[in-house]
Parts: sequence; C-alpha cells; structure tokens
Amino acid sequence: MESLTISDWLLTELKLGRFPPRMPAHRRVYETIRRAIASHHLTPGTRLPSTRSLADALGFSRNTLLAAFEQLHDEGYVVSQTGSGTRVAKMLPEDYAEKNTLPTATNTTITANGLSVRGTVAAGLVDQPSYEVQPFAPGEDDFSAFPTQLWRRLLNRQWRNPQPAHLDYGHAGGYLPLRRAIANYLRMSRAVNLTVEQILITSGTQQSIDLCARLLTDHGDRVWIENPCYWGARRVLEVNGLQLHPVPVDDEGMAPGNADFRRPPRLIYTTPSHQYPKGVVMSYGRRRLLLDYAASQGAWILEDDYDSEFRFEGRPLSSLQGMDQSGRVLYLGTFSKVMYPGIKLGYLVVPPNLAESFKRGLYELQRPGQVVIQAALAEFIEEGHFASHIRRLRQIYGERRRLLQKALAPVTSVGARLPPAGSGLHLVIELPPDCDDVRVAELAAEQGLHVYPLSGYGIGEHREKGLIVGYAYAATERIAPNGRILADVIRAALSH
Repeated sequence: MESLTISDWLLTELKLGRFPPRMPAHRRVYETIRRAIASHHLTPGTRLPSTRSLADALGFSRNTLLAAFEQLHDEGYVVSQTGSGTRVAKMLPEDYAEKNTLPTATNTTITANGLSVRGTVAAGLVDQPSYEVQPFAPGEDDFSAFPTQLWRRLLNRQWRNPQPAHLDYGHAGGYLPLRRAIANYLRMSRAVNLTVEQILITSGTQQSIDLCARLLTDHGDRVWIENPCYWGARRVLEVNGLQLHPVPVDDEGMAPGNADFRRPPRLIYTTPSHQYPKGVVMSYGRRRLLLDYAASQGAWILEDDYDSEFRFEGRPLSSLQGMDQSGRVLYLGTFSKVMYPGIKLGYLVVPPNLAESFKRGLYELQRPGQVVIQAALAEFIEEGHFASHIRRLRQIYGERRRLLQKALAPVTSVGARLPPAGSGLHLVIELPPDCDDVRVAELAAEQGLHVYPLSGYGIGEHREKGLIVGYAYAATERIAPNGRILADVIRAALSH
C-alpha cells in the first residue's frame, strides 16, 4: 500500500467501530495496524507513514500514534531505522515458532498430566491419595470446644489500633511476645532446652519440614523416614529431591538396623512421642541410640511433636530435643491440633548455631506474615486461655477415646488387635497380614465411615495392615454408634 492508501485504509478500519467503546485511542490504532500486519494486508518491509502524517490523517494526537508505534516496535511487528522510517518487520512474532526449531529439553521428564515429576509428587497424583489426620465420622467436624468469642475479642483488640509492624511481613523469626510465650510453654510442658532466639514461627509443620529440607540438604541427599510414615512429611521431603530411606517401626519406635546404619542420612524424620500413624512411643534406649548416631554422622533429626498436648495415661514424656547434648535436633510443633486447623501457625526450634541462618532463610523464601494473629495468640497463651483450653480438650478427647475403644473391643474376637493408646488423636486397629485393609476401608465408607488403611502409609512391598481411626473432630455422641458400626464391618470382613 502507498502511504496515502495506508492512511485511508486505517481510517476506514477505525471508523468501523470493532473495538470496545472505552478502549484508548492508542490501543485502537495499535490493534488495527497489528491485525493488518498479521493478516499480511501490510506485507513485510512495507514502509508505514510517519506518525506526524498519520496523526493529521486520522485526527489523533501525535502522542497517540507514538504510543501505538512504540508498542508495535516492542512486540516485534515493526522495525525503525534512521533514514528509512518505520517498516513492517520481515520476521513476525507469529512466524518465529514455524521458522525456528526450538531446543528439546533433555533433562526434564514431563508426565502425562503436563507436570514435572516433582510437580506430580507435590500435587499428590502418585502412590496414594492425601490423607487427613482425622478420618472418623466425616462431615461432623466439631470445633465447638474452641472459644471463638474469646478469640474474636483478642483479634479485635489487635485490630483496634494495629501497630505498623503488625501489618508488615514477619521479621526475625516471628512476633517476639509469641516466641517468648512458646518458649515458656515448651520448657514447662515438654522439657525442651531452648532460648527465645531459637524459635521461629512458621505456617505449620509442612512449612517447618520444607524449610529444614531446603536449608540443611542438597538434592539427592538421603533422609531416614519412619515406615509407615506421615504422608505430609514424606511428600515435602520427596518434592525437595531427597532420597527417602524407610526405617521400620516396632513397639519401641523407629528401629534402624545394621543395614540402615551403613547408609547414613543427612536428615532423620521421626515422631518419637506418638509415632504417626502406629501410635507407639519411642523408648529411652532407642532415643539415646538415635541421638548418638546422629551426632557421630553429623545428621540432623527432625522431631515432629505434632500432638504432644494430648497424653491421657502415664507421666508426660520429655522431648527428644531435651535429651540432645550435641545440637542435632530440630523440634517441630503446631497449633492446628489445639486451636483449629485453619489457624496455620506452627513453630520450629533450631539449634543455636542455626538460628540466624534459619531466620534469614524463612524471610527470604517465605515472607511470613499473620503478625496480627500471632499477637492475638500470644495474649491467648499469656492470659492462661491456652492451658485451660488444652485441659478441656484432654477431657473431651479422653472421653471420646474411651468410648471408641469400648465400641471397637469386639474386633479382637476375629483376629484384629487394638494396641494400647495412651495419647494422640487417633487409634490404630491392627489387622492380619493377609487382610485387604483397603477393601475393609471401602466397606466402612459404604456405611458412611471414612477410616484409612494403614498400608497406605507404608513404603515398599511389605506393608502392615490396619485401619487408622481418628476421634478428635467427631461429635462425642456419635463415637459409640459409629464405633459399633465399624466393628461390625471389620468382624464381617475378617470372618469370611
């Protein structure tokens, strides 16, 4: 097209009104010229009129034309050279993929769902479905024990006159008064040996494990995990590219043997106070063995103390961290089991020599926040509400546990076993090795009871069989009748 013809053609196209009424003028000019180039009405190498002449012909300001031409230039539709004006580019953005062979990735595996292998693991699309902690009596989540009115008052108190720092990202590992309150609580209740500087506030156990994996390991490092193991920890460690080494669990907790000792790990993940999911407590001798081995190998132990508040029988157990003399244990805790799951606050106690690095790493990687909630939680603890709430929950959960054990007792007559359970938020029903626990769980689901097969938490071919039955968030009045229904399902399944 000649320059005059181009001007007339553009004016005609603009007057056809094919654009949204509020589209800016420079955008309408840009879209009109771009379409003409893409449809080859303006062929490669065609010289466009100057912005000044087009402004006069179209009735727009020159700044409007300059803005449109600048966008066309930035996106590769036109090129400008001194002395030759602005011309349509010879290689258009749409033509690039057709005329250039893009390199094929050779070091990335793309799965059928379009995700990377790591993304598939993170999304929970392999091995087994994601399990929640409280499977019993679905649809009857009971948070009525939580003092919501009191919690609302504490939050409102913070929001009436919020400090600027409360609206910023969390710095220095979290809100200092909350870290002090946690330190006092852990010293008294769990015999954790710590200073306030060793505490970091996280968004929960998952983030704590992820931070430890990112800062203490490299891709391909070995990590010991319990077998069976908490699925959430396993998934986070897998996604970080670590080599999982399952270690069996017996009646004394994590039970490494000679073959395990010959494959020293970088990390050891364990739940010593109440193994998840089997519920056993790690013995003193096994704790001492694990601590000595970690110190000799330079390994780090991640102690997940996820439900330590709920011990119903016997004396309170000391933490593994409190026994550590070599500074090899990182202690993980959460408020989700005591307050409510959605609070998404936890804490991580690290050895003194790691404290500053972990605080910097937490800030750089996560940009933590929720400082207003942290401030309200600090007052909740300092004013004694936290301790009172735990005492009340112990009574409620203790009663639910008693009712569930009584209702499930008949299953022992057909070869199932109910191991002692002096703490925690769930029971384990051990089933014979030849039992299909997945099928038993399906039969329970047909009765409206979602329990989980123990084999789903195992790693490898030889997996223990059983059912995981939670009672924390099931209404108390439904525990006994639902427990009897479950017992009938199990007895029928094992009798065939």
